[in-house]
Amino acid sequence: MPPFPCFGVDFSSSPSRRKPIWLAEGEVTFSGVRLHALKPLHDWPEFEAWLARTAPAVAGFDLPLGLPRAFVDAQGWGPTLPDVATALRHRSRREWQALIDAWGNARPVGQRLIHRRCDTALPGGARSTSPLQTRYVPVGYMLYEGLPRLLAAGWTLVGQHQADPKRLALEAYPGWLAQQAIGRRSYKNTDDAERRSARADLLAALRHDGAGLGLAMDWPDDLHALMLDDPSGDPLDAALCLLQAAWAAQQPAWGLPPDLDPLEGWIVGAR
Repeated sequence: MPPFPCFGVDFSSSPSRRKPIWLAEGEVTFSGVRLHALKPLHDWPEFEAWLARTAPAVAGFDLPLGLPRAFVDAQGWGPTLPDVATALRHRSRREWQALIDAWGNARPVGQRLIHRRCDTALPGGARSTSPLQTRYVPVGYMLYEGLPRLLAAGWTLVGQHQADPKRLALEAYPGWLAQQAIGRRSYKNTDDAERRSARADLLAALRHDGAGLGLAMDWPDDLHALMLDDPSGDPLDAALCLLQAAWAAQQPAWGLPPDLDPLEGWIVGAR
């Protein structure tokens, strides 16, 4: 396979100087994956400009690219992702949270924040957060902010929505890939020796075989220091997203199931 550009995006639902969106830039080569750059995007104009100018590209985005089918059907939003994006854009963030709360509170306990099929199909016992969750881990806000912007910029969501064939988006989940490499050890959000050691072990696993994906990953020394030293773990997560996109690009049908629901989407690496 000839070299081609690949990206990983560690997303933030409220990008800022303190908590930017991190972008990993690299390429798939004959020998594996080469990480060339890690860049922070501090606001929506920077992110939207990158979406608009980037092509060709295969990118893994750390945000849900779909909603549970049962929720979408209950709202009567229509059968396509653009229908969902339109419904989201007609609501403020507060109204989006209120809609989720009202729908969930009318359901039995334990069935309020339902999951997509892919959320519970990850190997190794990993489980991703419901895209209806807007508290604690604000995954629902990540979808609210990210999905409409991807569609507006004309990206193809592989297996879900066809648009520009030179800009291909996949849903990545760096936490799952990290778990394959270092188990359930925490590697982020606190600057202590234990988490730094976990980041070092995760980087070693990426260099060895892509944390089990079979794609050895390499990078310059300055990027190694950035991924190791940043206690947020966000630059490292962006690199993990890049690796997942690179792996998917080499699988038959992108590793997606034949019965994928385009409203729900699929996480790279899920069974």
